[in-house]
Amino acid sequence: MNSHLKPFSRIVAIICSLGLMAVLLVPLWRIELSAPQYPEGLVLKIYPHKLGGDVEVINGLNHYIGMRTLHAKDFIEFTVLPYIIGLLAVFGLLSAWVNRKWFFVSWVLFFIFFGIVAMADFYRWEYNYGHNLDESAAIKVPGMAYQPPLIGYKKLLNFGAYSIPDIGGWIFIAVGLLLVIALFLELRRTVKITKGFEIKTSIIALISIFMLSSCSKGPKVINYGTDGCDFCKMTISDKRFGGELLTRKGKAYKFDDMHCINSFLQSNFIDSAEIAEIYLVDFSRPGTFIISEESIFLKSEVLRSPMGGNIAAFKEKDSMAKFIQQYPGESLSWNEIKNQ
Repeated sequence: MNSHLKPFSRIVAIICSLGLMAVLLVPLWRIELSAPQYPEGLVLKIYPHKLGGDVEVINGLNHYIGMRTLHAKDFIEFTVLPYIIGLLAVFGLLSAWVNRKWFFVSWVLFFIFFGIVAMADFYRWEYNYGHNLDESAAIKVPGMAYQPPLIGYKKLLNFGAYSIPDIGGWIFIAVGLLLVIALFLELRRTVKITKGFEIKTSIIALISIFMLSSCSKGPKVINYGTDGCDFCKMTISDKRFGGELLTRKGKAYKFDDMHCINSFLQSNFIDSAEIAEIYLVDFSRPGTFIISEESIFLKSEVLRSPMGGNIAAFKEKDSMAKFIQQYPGESLSWNEIKNQ
């Protein structure tokens, strides 16, 4: 049985090793904070060996709510992480040079193990950071924790926290994807999986899963009775009204009324270029989203929506026609709604 690596695997090992070396120079992760008092937003950048971004401003805010201030010297990870990443890069080059399957497989498995441990450690740090609060803090909200999301978006008081990989993190993900593909091809030779269709299907499925997990599209679920409107801060409870604004980064802003959506847009809190889509609730199908540009609207004072916008969205004219007699008013387009 051939114990040497495929040329493809050796090339992948070299490329991935160079990518890991580049990771040492760029931020791995970023946590973005947005709030009305900080229209430009705040960002915390996490490098392999230090913290960057608006660290001092964030530390000032943390002081008021009892969270620990952030200092690189307090994290042992910043001491050992560069060495671990460097070691992974060296072992990758060695695997290409040694040209032995067992060495390459051991390296890939160690990389995967390191990735799992690193994310678990990051979650542990976020949990401690957001839950271990100073009892003498100036601002205390009973039962409130400030743990940032591991990945994605989370509302923390009046701040929106968005956690995503930075340049180094995306390199790490790309390296992991390449290594898993190369590992699969090498193991395929070992177990003698010869059907080309299975190989292609497995690779396509792997890439699809990665893309779906990294680039989640579409509106987020509104938890009625729990989620708050991102403009008026009232609890969203009426499933017939409101909607959701989704940014290009996947951050979702939820609203309980068309009045709040319009007011939010007019505040320019989000640059129009950053808006991916606006979804509205179909009045005829409570809790169901429709795209704003494809919607038609009925404005009637009889509707009595949560914040007095008194505008209902519909996907089809036939659906709206069923409600006009019950809620007499005027029919409007999306452009007319936005210009009100």
